[in-house]
Amino acid sequence: MTNIYREREITGMLLAALADMPVVALTGMRQVGKSTLLQHQPQFTGRRYVTLDDFAQLEAARADPEGFLAGRDPLTVDEAQKCPELLPVIKQLVDRDRTPGRFLLSGSASFTLPHRITESLAGRAVYFTLRPFSRREVSGALNGEPFIRRFFRDGLLPAAAQSVRPVEAREVLRGGMPSVCLGEVADPAIWYKGFEQTYLERDVRELSQVGDLSAFRRMLVLTALRTGQVLRVSELARDAKLNATTCGRYLDLLEASFVAERLPPFLGNRASRLIKSPKLYFADPGLAAHLAGVSSLGMSEPLRGALFETFAACNLAGILEARWPEAKLHYWNVQGRHEVDFVVEVGRETLAMEVKAASRWDRRDLAGLKAFLSVTPSCRAAVLVHNGTQAVALGPRLWALPLGLVLS
Repeated sequence: MTNIYREREITGMLLAALADMPVVALTGMRQVGKSTLLQHQPQFTGRRYVTLDDFAQLEAARADPEGFLAGRDPLTVDEAQKCPELLPVIKQLVDRDRTPGRFLLSGSASFTLPHRITESLAGRAVYFTLRPFSRREVSGALNGEPFIRRFFRDGLLPAAAQSVRPVEAREVLRGGMPSVCLGEVADPAIWYKGFEQTYLERDVRELSQVGDLSAFRRMLVLTALRTGQVLRVSELARDAKLNATTCGRYLDLLEASFVAERLPPFLGNRASRLIKSPKLYFADPGLAAHLAGVSSLGMSEPLRGALFETFAACNLAGILEARWPEAKLHYWNVQGRHEVDFVVEVGRETLAMEVKAASRWDRRDLAGLKAFLSVTPSCRAAVLVHNGTQAVALGPRLWALPLGLVLS
């Protein structure tokens, strides 16, 4: 068990934004550590802090938004999406005084979902997402530049060729939710069950009018079973016994509450028959495994590869957003022929990665990467990301690198 505060990778971006913008909004899935960050990160502790999870504070904010926000001291409002009435008042205050860092807002639902909130803070706020803990954050190794950025810029550095620790199946099943991955709960299965119940009975009802929670839960489970797959809404709707419109609305709710996200395709080359649908990922592999009923990741587990890929996706997305925001993450798929799990796009240049859960691989695993290189002259490198320990150069612009290294 541990209750030691661990710094989050996004902290530097938040501090830079607070020095420049009057309103900074931090969103993310419930229980991902937003309140802990805002209350325990040393640079934030001098701010006045209120949480709208406190019923009395919420009632005070609704009754008198102007009085609630009165004062010139920097103010942090946790779970701010629960009181939309605050947003127009914040707009008025900021229009009169654009002092950087006046308001730091956080919430477990996207501030950009309700149209009135988007209008209220347009041009006045910058938004960040706190994701589940990454491998770098769990280990506390945040001082160095992420490997993937150094590799993109400089190629493989000599020190990077050293052996690294593989990603273990238990890491994937544990995921990145703080209470679980930091060992704060004795039984992760019970914790995840409580998370699921609270999410369905509280968050979903607050976000939207969902009349049939059992149908939404069925959709939630089916989404977890499809993590790492190309999203086909018609098939998902059919299996969930929903019409396409309701299925689409439920997907929007999953995304607005940061439980799942859609990864866009990379379309910047001349390959024919490119798939243009997004790929679907759960925001945390531990939560996905819980909902899918996966308790071990032996070689016979059908979701083994998808959950390792989800682990990689969550880590990569967190690293890029916090330390390399100009980099965009995509996937690439030529229908019926080739696929690349991740394409990092920076300006007009790219880095392609194919993730394998196993430590062993063969030349057939390189087919998608070679195809991508052949149609993408701007690709700096194509990488087979395996779960072994050694980094190997396979040819011009082609590498095999350990997953543990790529996520370091």
